[in-house]
Amino acid sequence: MTTTRRVLVALATFAALTLIVVAAASAHTMFLKLDSFFLEPNSTGTVQLINGDFDLSENVIARDRMLDVSVVGPGGTSHPPESAWSDSAVFHWSPDSVDTAVLRFQTGGAGTYLIGVSTAARVITLTGEEFNEYLVHDGLLDTIEERRAAGTTDNGATERYSKHVKAVVQVGGARSGEWATELGYPAEFIPLQNPYELSRGDQLRVRFLRGGEPVARQLVYASYEGYHSHDAAGEHVEAVTTRTNADGVATIPLNGTGRWYVRTIHMAETTTEPDVDYESNWATLTFEVR
Repeated sequence: MTTTRRVLVALATFAALTLIVVAAASAHTMFLKLDSFFLEPNSTGTVQLINGDFDLSENVIARDRMLDVSVVGPGGTSHPPESAWSDSAVFHWSPDSVDTAVLRFQTGGAGTYLIGVSTAARVITLTGEEFNEYLVHDGLLDTIEERRAAGTTDNGATERYSKHVKAVVQVGGARSGEWATELGYPAEFIPLQNPYELSRGDQLRVRFLRGGEPVARQLVYASYEGYHSHDAAGEHVEAVTTRTNADGVATIPLNGTGRWYVRTIHMAETTTEPDVDYESNWATLTFEVR
């Protein structure tokens, strides 16, 4: 092997290891995303299960992780089978990637539908540096402050995490009440208004539930496609940062049009499972504003 080839192989190996380290240190938010959240009655719709950020999925979610898949419409609730899913390279973030799970489902009559996916828990162990980077990246300010106050900032952590995602979709012109359905996930957002009765400049109120109970002072973020802002350190800043009130309700100013998401991570120290320090439940809600 020539010296040049050895250098190229070494660089490629270093790059691959760097990607592995970065992937381990950064978390992936999960979203349900459609090309358009406005569909026709009695048609086939497709929804992407994004795991990464809202603009880029980085890996496919395995079917055995999906504890629940629900499509709720005026005709009732259906649970699409595994055969309704396929894997696709929607985002092409690397030449050989298959990065997105895609669900095909059938709409029925006109109305405001709800789609949900809830995943099984996984456990991950991170060094103190990796865990801190993850907390900063995903805006877990309360956990950062708790660790600082306890003097455990440099400690590594083992985390048990699961993700629970919902999308509100408008089918045809008629509105219906399925958007308010509580799916019973460990963590979920419940909109208090039909997003498709709102426009830019309005406010959407959402209640955050953990274990079916409202959570006060939960940190909530929201943004929409096309919004780009960064802080002094170069980190992406979302359009809305707010907290829930005493009733677990967050108010989201709809200050832009397009596809929106609302997200949060409920993280708490836990003693219910041996060798696990934290339990986190991730929740997102997606919809579109015209």
